[in-house]
Amino acid sequence: MNKKSLTEADIRTKFITPALTGPNGDKWNVMTQIREEVYFTKGRVIVRGKTVKRGAAKKADYLLDYKPNLPLAVVEAKCSGPKVR
Repeated sequence: MNKKSLTEADIRTKFITPALTGPNGDKWNVMTQIREEVYFTKGRVIVRGKTVKRGAAKKADYLLDYKPNLPLAVVEAKCSGPKVR
């Protein structure tokens, strides 16, 4: 398998998720502790005079929760090859 030809989604599915869950499923629980493709901020607030707006929200590939709604880590996946558009 040539890792350079894999997309970011392929890298997540084939390598990162299995590494997080462990070979026996005894590490992180996929149902309760791992959230994929999740926004973790609403974006910063930008105030200019009387005008208020929000910046871009931040999105993570994985958000690991220690307990429900108690985030512990953010994991960002990257593709290993050149970007193809």
